[in-house]
Amino acid sequence: MSPRLLLAGAFCLAFLAACGGGDGDVLTVYSGRSQDLVEPILEQFHDDTGIDIEVRYGDTAEMAATILEEGDNSPADVFFAQDAGALGAIDAEGRLTELPEEVLARVPDQFRSPDNDWVGISGRSRVVAYNTEALTPEDLPGSILDFTDTDWEGRVGWAPANGSFQAFVTGLRLTEGEDGARQWLEAMRDNGAVEYPNNTSIVEAVASGEVDVGFVNHYYLFQFLEEAGDGFGARNHYLAAGDAGALVNIAGAAILDTAKNRENAERLIEFLLAADAQQYFADQTFEYPLVEGIETHPELTPLAELEPPAINLADLADLEGTLELLRETGVLP
Repeated sequence: MSPRLLLAGAFCLAFLAACGGGDGDVLTVYSGRSQDLVEPILEQFHDDTGIDIEVRYGDTAEMAATILEEGDNSPADVFFAQDAGALGAIDAEGRLTELPEEVLARVPDQFRSPDNDWVGISGRSRVVAYNTEALTPEDLPGSILDFTDTDWEGRVGWAPANGSFQAFVTGLRLTEGEDGARQWLEAMRDNGAVEYPNNTSIVEAVASGEVDVGFVNHYYLFQFLEEAGDGFGARNHYLAAGDAGALVNIAGAAILDTAKNRENAERLIEFLLAADAQQYFADQTFEYPLVEGIETHPELTPLAELEPPAINLADLADLEGTLELLRETGVLP
């Protein structure tokens, strides 16, 4: 990943510490996860342990690029990323350090780095959100590839600038090859796919009937159901086993090679994989906990029943190649 990618405007938040620390006493976290999602659980870590924590928030690709740009001068101890691709990109540059086996062992093999340098904290599945007034599950195809059919012209919402969509496209490049991914993007573009800024706006558009379907992560629907109840006009459709559109990705964490606070960095990752934090992700963000024994939303398809494509999440690292393809096809400017 080029350090020039998305180097704009992250900001800091400190708990009992001045922004700009990283002096070994303050645990410094670069978070590609949004503040509203993870601030409560990071505050809980501070309250439980007394460890001062300083957080810099921004887009995951933004944070990864910043780490590479800062090099040996990075103050970051922990990188908390929205997807495995960004962790893999940093790992490929030799910027991560091996995690303890007792931490890694809490998570199934497919949700952690093959070289033990990062670990998944929570999981999310790609789904197709659909409008319940316009469609039934039987009306929907089993493959993401079939939405290029002219029957879907102007009816599909997507978010090409969103990191989770870009991770999906990276997976599509792996399952369908570079030419196959290019053809799909061009066909969707020509079929009038409607662009939205993020997953939230897609689910809103689907529920309102602005579009009939949209490509999103599973948990956004549950956030709306929590607020609006069962009458909310959208539901999730899970694509067929092994389909590129059924990718299961992770939000994960790693310790940087520049970490000055290694012991507390390990404590934070252990905390995020402990039962209370895993239950928080299940209850508050509606993601999949990756540690066994955690209750999930009753309407959520169990993680064990999902059949994603056979992709090693570490292979999602080529974000730069995906961005180049999105620009070449005119999907991104």
